[in-house]
Amino acid sequence: MNLRRLFLRLTASAAMSLALVAAPAVAREPAAGHPAETAAEASARPSRERAKMNQRVFDRVWTEVRGQYYDPALHGVDWNGARRTFRPRALAAADDRALYRVLGDMLALLDDEHAGASAPAVARRLDTLRQARPAIGVTLRPDPDTPGHYVVEKVRADSPAAAAGVATGWRLDATGPAAWSPELDVVEGQAVRLAFSDANGVDRPLTLTPRILQPLPPFTADLSRPGVAVLRVDAFDIGLGDWMGRQLTGLSPDTDVILDLRGNPGGRLLEADAVLSCFLPRDRVWATRTTRSGQAIPLRTAGGCGDLAAPAQNEVAVLVDANSRSAAELTPAALQEAGRAVVVGEPTAGSVLISQDSRLPDGGRLSLSRSDFVTAGGVRLEKRGVTPDLTALAPVSGSNGVDPVLDLAIAALAPPPQVRVEVPAPL
Repeated sequence: MNLRRLFLRLTASAAMSLALVAAPAVAREPAAGHPAETAAEASARPSRERAKMNQRVFDRVWTEVRGQYYDPALHGVDWNGARRTFRPRALAAADDRALYRVLGDMLALLDDEHAGASAPAVARRLDTLRQARPAIGVTLRPDPDTPGHYVVEKVRADSPAAAAGVATGWRLDATGPAAWSPELDVVEGQAVRLAFSDANGVDRPLTLTPRILQPLPPFTADLSRPGVAVLRVDAFDIGLGDWMGRQLTGLSPDTDVILDLRGNPGGRLLEADAVLSCFLPRDRVWATRTTRSGQAIPLRTAGGCGDLAAPAQNEVAVLVDANSRSAAELTPAALQEAGRAVVVGEPTAGSVLISQDSRLPDGGRLSLSRSDFVTAGGVRLEKRGVTPDLTALAPVSGSNGVDPVLDLAIAALAPPPQVRVEVPAPL
């Protein structure tokens, strides 16, 4: 089956999509000594309806992992034992926060960033990511070492969080009974309490009022530098291949192209293939996916770079960092192996499996790895990541626009200076 047919063969559920992206709620290792039930959980018992829904959600997650996870051995995890341990806690959960913490602890046993369960509120935010919606303006990532704690990865410039001085690197403690956590909705005009601490560990509690923010474009082009086109891709969303084709069509072959994938969590595998088709010949093998049954399926460039008639011939650099994940790792890896691009920045996250989302009975979402992945060169990027050709540290907060990673990429693609040799005139 070729790649295009593979990704157009959708299931009956519109909620499911094949992707290469780290789970929004990252699986985490249970903390040492983490109690089977917290005091808050013990004091609050669920209603009968809540307990029934908890049971449906837990059983769906447990069964789907057992029957569909890409590794039928589940990395040696005793999945029946996991059910005995976590099911009573799940059924006793009084709210989404408690339920999805239990699910996260169980899925963490797989040691797979793609295995995660997102509460209904998180799923709703993901579904409306490209729509106008109430928001605080921060992108959070769970701290794998401290359950219930999150790290601020991004702060939107025009958001309530930015106006209050929240910065990248701050931490959010969502464990308090009155503290907001990602498992809760945000409502326009309804203030939320946030237990932040800054990069120095100083507590910065804030009360922020969400407001409607317009969606940001997932792809942007910066042509402000002579001879350089910087194409920023925040996610491998629908339409990326067509957009990339439009940016490259008519671009002078002397213009250097820089793909900025820093902070990109991944996305649709079909769009990653389209980006690779912008620079590699059609039908070129760039990876192999291996299904649960052990079937190895080569992935080949299938076109899809908009109306671009042939792969672009421009010099290419790809910018990555520690938060480049999944499709944002396979893309630089494939271009790097093909000798088609120089990769600049920091080693990537090493979260590269082919996942599929499915909707849970309460409206939540399960993200689960369905296939393994290796590059055309036989490299398994999972837990390893992409090693840049040129290493540069990410710009720090308050750097006033100075971007050493971008500067290094521009310099790497620039033609070497011509040395003029003076030839003495004959006597």
